[in-house]
Amino acid sequence: MSNQQTSLKHPKNKHRLAKLVPDWVSGYNTTYLPADIIAGIVVGILVIPQSLGYAVLAGLPPVFGLYASIIPVLVYAWVGSSNVQAIGPVAITAIMTASSLHGLATEGSIQYAMLASLLALMVGIILWFAGQLKQGWIVQFISRGVSAGFISGAAVLIFISQMKYLTNIAISGNSLPSYMLSLLENINNFHLPTFLLGVTAFVLFILNRYASHAIWQSWLPASKAKWAQRLFPLLLVACAIWLSHINQWSQQGIRTIGDIPHGLPLLSPPQFESLSQVASLLPTAGLMALIIFISSSSVASTYARLRGDKFDANKELKGLGLANIAGGFSQSFPVAGGFSRTAINADSGASTPLASFITVAVMIAALLVLSGLIAPLPYALLGAMIMASIISLIDIATFNKAFNTDKLDALSFAAAFIGVLAFGLNIGLVIGIIVSFAGLIWQSSQPHIAIVGRMSGTEHFRNIYRHQVITYDNLLIMRVDESLFFGNSESVHSQVHTALSKYPKARDLVLIMSSVNHIDLTAQEMLTTLNRELIANDKRLHYSFIKGPVMDIIKTTPVITELSGRVFLSTVQAVELLTDDNPNNDQHPKIQTTEYV
Repeated sequence: MSNQQTSLKHPKNKHRLAKLVPDWVSGYNTTYLPADIIAGIVVGILVIPQSLGYAVLAGLPPVFGLYASIIPVLVYAWVGSSNVQAIGPVAITAIMTASSLHGLATEGSIQYAMLASLLALMVGIILWFAGQLKQGWIVQFISRGVSAGFISGAAVLIFISQMKYLTNIAISGNSLPSYMLSLLENINNFHLPTFLLGVTAFVLFILNRYASHAIWQSWLPASKAKWAQRLFPLLLVACAIWLSHINQWSQQGIRTIGDIPHGLPLLSPPQFESLSQVASLLPTAGLMALIIFISSSSVASTYARLRGDKFDANKELKGLGLANIAGGFSQSFPVAGGFSRTAINADSGASTPLASFITVAVMIAALLVLSGLIAPLPYALLGAMIMASIISLIDIATFNKAFNTDKLDALSFAAAFIGVLAFGLNIGLVIGIIVSFAGLIWQSSQPHIAIVGRMSGTEHFRNIYRHQVITYDNLLIMRVDESLFFGNSESVHSQVHTALSKYPKARDLVLIMSSVNHIDLTAQEMLTTLNRELIANDKRLHYSFIKGPVMDIIKTTPVITELSGRVFLSTVQAVELLTDDNPNNDQHPKIQTTEYV
């Protein structure tokens, strides 16, 4: 065998090749091809008007929505973690782009477009570096309440921002007060024909989305009704373009998107005037990267679970990062995994990312062939489409559920929601996160400590206020249900003394430590002080069920070396040796054990 043949079979060379070619390409099953092609075509056709609308929402010319649906989509399809997730421009990234660029450049200008591409590049770099550092776990620290509250608040702002296309009033801002002030200042620009068109389109979109059962399923089979509902927006767009063309709506004061540049996006690095612009965009880029990862990974992981696929959060970070980096060099703005795009892609039968390649081919065809045909499309229709679709993101159900089951999560939802409306997206998200972490700290500072007794005929110990249990006059048993640290040490100390005052006959106190995973220095000092206080009152402190890693921390500290009592392997053992009815009980045992698990 030649050296060349040997090198080709070397494991390192195979590993490098495997990194360049994704598994779905090297192991592609041709039986998936028809379904992938159909899904790609369907998604490409249906999301063209949506992509145009999201570009407008971002403050960009409509064609940038198509640009954002080409190269970033190709890159993610090649390196992303999900086989069916369809990425592209979405409402949240669009409104965050508009909010972050507000005041830095004029909407729709070349400078504005460059800054949008710069933002995509910055977001991509942050996501990619997070993937390299394997920071996929960070998504666990954004509570459901915060993410739902943020998205709900953003949805309200998106809804209000689109009023400028339905009324012709130049509304601008990045918060509810600024939008309302802008609306009042420019109310004289109200245009009735535009408003009538926009409201009519909005009502039709709403009926199609929320009354589809009455409209379609009343006379069509379920499978056909589903496709009728999906194709209706495209049909409405086509009708609006036709009516706008024959009635010359643009000459009647109704704004249309006009000529769309013919051709593919240019490949060039984003330009910026100064480093101060980069610095001003950095906080938004970081928050946007976090939101993109949270929303995209939730979509990708959900479909991975439904399909039985593996989901790698770190690979998802890298895929989203590279997609946005590529978008930064191809006239895009930040992209993410889309809920509706992915649902259509999966429901249409997509099995692999090849479907996304077909979708890109449709987008390219739209740029090369349909650019002139789309010109008469009214902005009012795009605004109405976004307003109708964004309502579903206002997640009242999550708030109601949290309010009934977890008040702190409901508080986090409300903080993020109100913060977004009052102060804008970035500050609102930060407020929600701060309130969420403050709630977590408060919960940890108020640990649950139960006084327990033994259930008759068993070795189980349960809360005396919840179960019929056996208790002992000379023995007080308490279960600590939280790790011990500086934030809750005083609370634990106070709760123990309160319990001891209620049971003055108890000469032995046993703390069940089965739920304690860590004891920091402050907590160690608290336990040492508690032991000395008990000695002063002719009482003893014991522990049961200390975990091995915890004992490794405290075994050479005064918590153990000065302990007046014993460390028991189990609470049953403690009861057998310490209760008055045990004939072998030594009121002051001299042997101190350090048994633990």
